[in-house]
Amino acid sequence: MRAVLTRVKYASVEIDGKINGKIGKGFLILLGVRQDDTEAEALKIADKICGLRIFEDENGKMNINPTDAGAEMLIISQFTLFADCKSRRPGFSKAARPETAIPLYELVIEKCRAAGFKVETGIFGADMAVESLNDGPLTIILDTDEL
Repeated sequence: MRAVLTRVKYASVEIDGKINGKIGKGFLILLGVRQDDTEAEALKIADKICGLRIFEDENGKMNINPTDAGAEMLIISQFTLFADCKSRRPGFSKAARPETAIPLYELVIEKCRAAGFKVETGIFGADMAVESLNDGPLTIILDTDEL
C-alpha cells in the first residue's frame, strides 16, 4: 500500500460539480492499493498516518502528532500511485482491482475515524477534482514495504 501524504491548510474534493469532502488543517492523503495488499498493510499504513509527528511544536520542530494538532484528513483513492512508467504509456497492473482495493481503502478510513479523526473522502473510481493549500510544503511518501 502506498500513500502520498501532504500537510495542508485546507483541502477539498469535488465530484460532478459538488463538494464531496472538505477539511481544514490536516492531511490530504492519496492512497493506492497494490494487488497483493492485505488487511495487514491497511492497518500498518493507517497506524503510521495517525501517529506521524509532522506538525511543528513551539520551537518550530516537527514534533506534534495529528491528534494533538487537531488535524483532519481527506483520503482519496489513487490507483495511479502504482503506475509502471517503463514505457511512455503507464501501465497499472500492480494496482489492486476494485474488489480488493475498495475494502482495504475503506479499512484505512475506518481506522483513522476510530482513532478520533474527522475523515472526509472522495468516491472510489470517480473523476475527482482535488484542491488543497500545501502547508510547508510538506509531502511524505509512505509505502508499507518500507515501514
